[in-house]
Amino acid sequence: MPSKLYVSNLSQSTTSDTLGAHFAQCGKVMSAAVLTEKDTGRSRGFGFVEMSSEAEAQGAITTLDQKDLDGNSLTVKMAKPRTDRAPRL
Repeated sequence: MPSKLYVSNLSQSTTSDTLGAHFAQCGKVMSAAVLTEKDTGRSRGFGFVEMSSEAEAQGAITTLDQKDLDGNSLTVKMAKPRTDRAPRL
């Protein structure tokens, strides 16, 4: 079953493609996305990577947490389930 990771402290130069390629060393990447600001298109500094299994996700945490990507030390954790939120004003 796929497992989603939350990745923070991303460099402004990190793209979804480079993020996915970086995590591919730990297993099959189902998806990778760097979140961006709607107004400017600039990176918000975090993203999500979905690995094909929980074992691969745990391996990615062990291997890549606090490791460098594009000049920044990544923080890699299991993503928390999304909850209903009040709309932004």
